[in-house]
Amino acid sequence: MNGVAMYTSVKAGSIDERVVQHAPLVKRIAYHLMSRLPDSVQVDDLIQAGMLGLLEAIRNYDATQGASFDTYAGIRIRGSMLDEVRRSDWTPRSVHKKSRMISDAIRTLENKTGREARDIDVAGYLGIDIGEYNHILQDSISCRIFSVEELAQTGDHYLEESQGLEDEPSDGLSRNDFHQALANAIMGLPERERLVISLYYDEELNLREIGEVLNVSESRVSQISIQAVLRLRSRLTEWLEDNKHT
Repeated sequence: MNGVAMYTSVKAGSIDERVVQHAPLVKRIAYHLMSRLPDSVQVDDLIQAGMLGLLEAIRNYDATQGASFDTYAGIRIRGSMLDEVRRSDWTPRSVHKKSRMISDAIRTLENKTGREARDIDVAGYLGIDIGEYNHILQDSISCRIFSVEELAQTGDHYLEESQGLEDEPSDGLSRNDFHQALANAIMGLPERERLVISLYYDEELNLREIGEVLNVSESRVSQISIQAVLRLRSRLTEWLEDNKHT
């Protein structure tokens, strides 16, 4: 539904009041996401997309479901912004391929060794040096958004698969199950990766501020965060495969 149709589907007085009340939330989320996005993304585009997400949240919010409006709206706003980023994604196929290659390598190594795969382990498994490995991570960061939101929202291959299975009750796989698996996977991250995720999403620090906390460069924080997401992707892939026929 476009913005005009969505607007007219809600009472004007109610929507005007909530839009004004929650416009700062849209801006805060937009600027927070900007620290993870390439320079080609304009904050005004994110804010515009986020306002449509807010309108959608106002139209669809159901207080009986338990979540507060702010929580529900935040999810919708982020999802709308990420959809806007994906629509303008110009990432070369080779970058996507290499990022999934790293994710698959992490999964293979962790299944084989029973412990967390370090960056040097993954690089060795792939037959590349640590410099090239970090270069792949940096390419992924500079080209498109790789984030926990991308895993938790629509658009990611693995979540799309879980949503498809959700339509079949016999498969026993629901969106709530997936989100719980994501939460568990985050808790199981290596300490530094878990700390970066927590500081970014819970404390809402930007990458520069996280770097100051960890005493590392902003680019190193970016590498740690993308590696964390690729590790989550590898573990969630396994979870989905294990739960397809439960």
